[in-house]
Amino acid sequence: MELTMTKPVTPTNQTSGATGLEELEMGAARIQVDDKQIINCRADLNQLFPLKYDWAWQKYLDGCANHWMPQEVSMSADLALWNDPNGLTEDERIILKRALGFFSTADSLVANNLVLAIYRHITNPECRQYILRQAFEEAVHTHSYTYIIESLGLDESELFNMYREIPCIHDKAAWSIRHTQSLSDPNFKTGSEEDNQRLLRNLIAFYVVFEGIFFYVGFVQVLSFGRRNKMTGTAEQIQYILRDESMHLNFGIDIINQIKLENPQLWTAQFQEEARQMIREATELEKRYAHDTMPRGVLGLNASMFNDYMEFIANRRCAQIGLKELFPGAENPFPWMSEVIDLKKEKNFFETRVTEYQTGGALSWDDDEDDDL
Repeated sequence: MELTMTKPVTPTNQTSGATGLEELEMGAARIQVDDKQIINCRADLNQLFPLKYDWAWQKYLDGCANHWMPQEVSMSADLALWNDPNGLTEDERIILKRALGFFSTADSLVANNLVLAIYRHITNPECRQYILRQAFEEAVHTHSYTYIIESLGLDESELFNMYREIPCIHDKAAWSIRHTQSLSDPNFKTGSEEDNQRLLRNLIAFYVVFEGIFFYVGFVQVLSFGRRNKMTGTAEQIQYILRDESMHLNFGIDIINQIKLENPQLWTAQFQEEARQMIREATELEKRYAHDTMPRGVLGLNASMFNDYMEFIANRRCAQIGLKELFPGAENPFPWMSEVIDLKKEKNFFETRVTEYQTGGALSWDDDEDDDL
């Protein structure tokens, strides 16, 4: 299957994400807070204030405070280990290359969808402000993967073509493109109930699955290197990326839930079952990626552990958007992940607020209620 990235689109009207300046008239009524909506808003999109969705603006501010650049992380120890014939096993090298191969092109796909598609359909200026910040962070992530690849002297052509040549990577990318087609369709626009559901379905595929499931096996694998004092520069950058991605996921969950609140007629029993099936399919694809990248146990991990982990993650994603869990009783086999990734960050704005956010520094989180993680 030939894979293509999203293509530029030309906005057609306010509903599908125009600039807000197409019909500018003197003496128009001032924008009120209640005029704002996540989708299908016909209010002037340039009216950032007064804010309606304070959580979106706060995420933008937190993202700006959470700034980092790849070159801040030394790769000298990683290069020495990579070049040491006895430094890493062949299985460990395969895991790293496959993770970098998926990450490097997947985050490009994420950025393209954000800038060329999602931004067009989200008709709220404070949410768009965060999307712009997220797009920059995705560019930093792609920069980070490139920095790692160049530092280690890896074959760039090999890694950047893995999504075309490695079946388990190809299938995740193909699934994502197939389930976000409406976002990249220049003729698609919201407005009708059917089209609004299409957008909501695509947003679930983009944020809940692509951002919230398809990266997680690779994240665990790379962080496992860091826990064993191997490839520490690479692992450190992945930790920074995870800090960003936790916020991206939270934002997407909040967008989905806000659309549900404003358009409850979209959240039918049939639609919910479709969403659960999407998450189930994605979970199986991520399990297969785990088995393909580590057919033998390595780093204290084995592929079967990822079966449990991905079922645990799938249940969490379902709960975050109000769906019935898919795998009752699934537990997290990696308790250390709560410390490294800290899944407590993956809450919506009703559950958690950031109390301390420093550039390049540690985060302190104030939980309003206990988490089951």
